[in-house]
Formats: sequence, C-alpha cells, structure tokens
Amino acid sequence: MKTLHHSLRIAALLLTSSFAWAQLGSANTDAASNATTTSEQTVPAKGKQKVVIVTGVRFAYPLVQKWIDDYNQVNPDIQIIIESRGTADPAKYDILIEAYEKEEAATREHIYLGRYAVLPVANSKSEFAKTYSEKGLNKNLIKQLFFNDIFADKEKEQEIKAPYTIYTRLQKAGAPVIFTKYYGFEQKDIKGKAIAGSDEHLLKAVLRDSTAVSYLPLSLIYNQSSKSPIDGLTVLPVDLNGNGKVNDEEKFYDNLATVLQRLEEKSAKDLNNIPTDYIYFSVDKATASAEAVNFLKWVVQNGQKDLHDFGYLLPEADRKTVEKFEQFIAKRPN
Repeated sequence: MKTLHHSLRIAALLLTSSFAWAQLGSANTDAASNATTTSEQTVPAKGKQKVVIVTGVRFAYPLVQKWIDDYNQVNPDIQIIIESRGTADPAKYDILIEAYEKEEAATREHIYLGRYAVLPVANSKSEFAKTYSEKGLNKNLIKQLFFNDIFADKEKEQEIKAPYTIYTRLQKAGAPVIFTKYYGFEQKDIKGKAIAGSDEHLLKAVLRDSTAVSYLPLSLIYNQSSKSPIDGLTVLPVDLNGNGKVNDEEKFYDNLATVLQRLEEKSAKDLNNIPTDYIYFSVDKATASAEAVNFLKWVVQNGQKDLHDFGYLLPEADRKTVEKFEQFIAKRPN
C-alpha cells in the first residue's frame, strides 16, 4: 500500500513538473516571437544605410576622404568606407583607386579624376640636397643616379662627390611604375634600398636618412596647409625644357601653387623629366552597384575643385572624363 501511495505521489510530481515546463516553454516562445518582431522592425532601419567599400592607392586617401565627407553631406544614407587593401582580388571592393593601367582594364570602367606628378627629392640635411638643389638634375644624371643601366657609357658619367643613398618602393605601385617607365626602365632596375609598404613608408625612410635620395608623388611632398615642401624634404629641380641643364627659371618648387601652375602650362608630352599619370577610380563594368556609381557621378561633377588643394594636376582636355562616364551610365541596365 505504501508502495502504491509512493508511486502516485511521484506521478503527481511529474505531471506538475511537465505542466510547469510547458508554461515556461510557452512563455519563452512568446518572448522569442516578440524579440523576432522587434528585430524585424529595427533591422530595415539599419539596413537602409548602404555601404560602399573603397581601396587602392594610399597617397590618394586624403583627397578621396574629402570627397566622401562632402558627398555624405548631401547623401547621409550612403556609408562610403576607405579600407586598406587586404586582398588583391578587386571583386572584394566596390571601387578601386588606381594609379596606373593594369591588365584587367578591359573588364573595368575607369573614371579619370586628375593627374599626379613624380619628382626627385632628397633629405634636406644632406650635402646632396644642398648641392643639387642648386645644380639641378638633367636626364642623364637622373638615369645615372637611379637606375642600373648595363648599356650606360661609364666614361660619360658625371662625378658625384656628395654622398647619397637611393631609396625606392619594394612593391609594384603607381609612382615607381611611371617613374621608371618614363626613363625607359622597369621598377626592378632601380638601385638602392627597397622599402616595403606604401609611398608614405618611403617618405618616412627618406626623412630618417640624412643621405637619402628618392622620388615621390607631388601630393606627398607638400604640406597641405602651408603649401611648402614638408620639413626635412628638398625637391631637386629638373631640366624641364630638355636642353640638358637647369636654369633659374626651372627652380620653382618652394610653393605648391606655383608648381601646379608651371606644370599645367605644358602638355604632359612637353614636360621633360617630370613623369605624370592619372589617378582614377575603377569599377567592375558588370557588377558595379548603383550606390558606387552614384558616388562616382558626384565626384565627376564636383570633385575637380579639390585637386589643386591636395597636390594634383587637372585632367588634360582630351581625356573627356565627363563624356566617357556618361556613356558608361547610359549603357547600364535600368
């Protein structure tokens, strides 16, 4: 009899426990349902802000960030982020900032924004800077300084008494590519110490070594506020007219505005010993998002006014950036 009562008590306890668990489960289900409803109500609000990822040439980041900030003033629902490139796959990014033509050019639409110039520079503390900021560099001396030229006539080389150390980029990039191409060489032909990282890392290396000589994009050479060369850096004047020597009229590098004016007075083919090329955005022709294209359209229409302030030359008239971009937009499916 005791056994029967004991069994009944256990059964009652189990029944009560099951009912309690059922009630708790129901409460949890209702809570989860409410949470789901709340989540579904808030996600779209967050999801309205579209994201466009931009990467590429680092020396152009300050200019591009200015465009992003201005664009967000009139388009706050679009989030545009500059991201340091972590992969070589262009498909991982919405927009690439590029500084020289690459093999995949046929699959991408290029929007040419402005031109950058590359100038020879030296550490201001060096004897080399003091000597050649006065003498200047002609084409033969530039080739002698920077390149391993197996065909050079050693007997015709100039005597250089001032100590110097050439610095260059390790990775393939816009500035070294156009600098070497202009003088008929490849990046692998540059002498000296190769610095890993970006053009900014090359600049830091030059400022650390009192014998350093290198080349840099115009936008990195000048302080954006003062428009003078950054402290510790001397621009080495070059033979701009191609007559084999540097005269006083070719020494105009103390102020960025003057440099831009003098360089824009001539076409690129008439600029001797100053390599130039385009900085441009590129997007995939087939997969570019509407948000990325709208940002590019805004830059084409509004961005040119910022070029000089950040050390870039205007595009040449024959580039027809606006017309070509409008043709690209017209071909896109609605």
